[in-house]
Amino acid sequence: MNDKNPKSSSGKFRKWFKRKHKKKQPDPYYLQDELSDGDDFMEDIYVSSLEIDPCTSTNELRIFVGTWNVAGRAPVGSLAVDLEEWLKPQDAVDIYVLGFQEIVPLKTRTVIGAEDPRKATNWNLLIGKALNESSGCPWLTPMLNPISSDSYHYVRNPGLEKRASFSAICDNTRMRGKPITQHRHHQQAVIGGSKYKLMASKKMVGVFISVWMKEELVTKYSVSNVKVSSVACGIMGYLGNKGSVSVSMSIERTSFCFIAAHLASGEKQGDEGRRNHQVSEIFKRTSFPRSAKDEHNIHPLTILGHDRIFWFGDLNYRLYNLEDNLARHLIQKKDWKALQEFDQLRREQEDGGVFQGWREGNIEFAPTYKYSSSNFNRYSGGVPSRSGEKQRTPAWCDRILWYGKGVKLLSYLRSEIKFSDHRPVSALFSTQIEVNKSSNPRIFSKDTIVPNIMPPEQIGTSGNYEEGKATLLSLIVKDTEASSIHTKKL
Repeated sequence: MNDKNPKSSSGKFRKWFKRKHKKKQPDPYYLQDELSDGDDFMEDIYVSSLEIDPCTSTNELRIFVGTWNVAGRAPVGSLAVDLEEWLKPQDAVDIYVLGFQEIVPLKTRTVIGAEDPRKATNWNLLIGKALNESSGCPWLTPMLNPISSDSYHYVRNPGLEKRASFSAICDNTRMRGKPITQHRHHQQAVIGGSKYKLMASKKMVGVFISVWMKEELVTKYSVSNVKVSSVACGIMGYLGNKGSVSVSMSIERTSFCFIAAHLASGEKQGDEGRRNHQVSEIFKRTSFPRSAKDEHNIHPLTILGHDRIFWFGDLNYRLYNLEDNLARHLIQKKDWKALQEFDQLRREQEDGGVFQGWREGNIEFAPTYKYSSSNFNRYSGGVPSRSGEKQRTPAWCDRILWYGKGVKLLSYLRSEIKFSDHRPVSALFSTQIEVNKSSNPRIFSKDTIVPNIMPPEQIGTSGNYEEGKATLLSLIVKDTEASSIHTKKL
């Protein structure tokens, strides 16, 4: 790492970053990932949107963030009812951000084979139905039609108040520097309008993110810079059985980043290090490059360049140094505080951890993993051990974290849907956005989200192997400097 850090970075951050790189795990972690397991210390370089500006005001938005590992099961049968129960569509929620893991079985053919665009389409269709039909809004079947781009954008057709189109794009995941490209698109005409509009969607093997926003807010606010990114860091460090899919978007003058992740599984010694290594890779390799079409519209390049950041998914952190029978005893007593003393992720939120400075709500629910595949009412394994079941100590694998100012947690809970060996988890947030007071505040029309057009070699991960080795600090500094230079020009 270069010792001559730019003036915009803090001494405290430099010390933390050096500690993290001294503890960086060796490359052999790449080789161990299995296909399936059945006070803010950066505030001085954090670009806050809460600075006082006489030309702006703040408005409140409520964001529902959910994560669910569905264990490779298809979105059919009773899932439609379960999904509606989990999401509980109501007027209080302005934006739904949903992350799923294992929407396909993590087998060899699905990990290294061609992507099936129907999987994401089917999930989006089901989500749209759950969010809209309960409100009396129609929801029609999407039409498939491939196009060549790597972002998902919403465009309002001029003059047609009750018609909208959706386009989801090609997914490029890089494997050992070789791009594998699959094109996906679904377009939908909704007659009569929908309460929630699909704003962004991204799939990488089994990891999937879907972002929905109230139609009235899409009209009310300027929504721009909707971009997506994927980082594959599973087998060999570059396969998509593990990794993340992210969405970046700006609402008025406030930028948001949503990261849905699926990290390395396992409760053996050293498995936590593999997870930490993958978190570091996601920080370094996730990028939202600017394109010629962005013109004067500035947006963050990296995760930590955003104002409000939400990281969620099957993070797979377990309970360390705790015997299985004692863990089950504490669960039976519902002694969540005592159980959390052994939680690996809480340790990573402390000084020197990969999630230092990140926040999470109080956990007042039972561990979400692993439930028996033959009986989703009980945890797998236990004493006496059951034939054919994996012996897994229950743990809070499914988590939701956030970073940045202007975010307030309203609720944090799990749902009792017995669809897979994980229970879904959700959090409801209240957040502030900066809104321009002027009548014509932005260059871009509020009805248009501009697609991100980039060459295929830049899609998926943030570039080739050498680019992937760039430090987190350099990405943040590059983002900050670019924004500063552009602002001066304006």
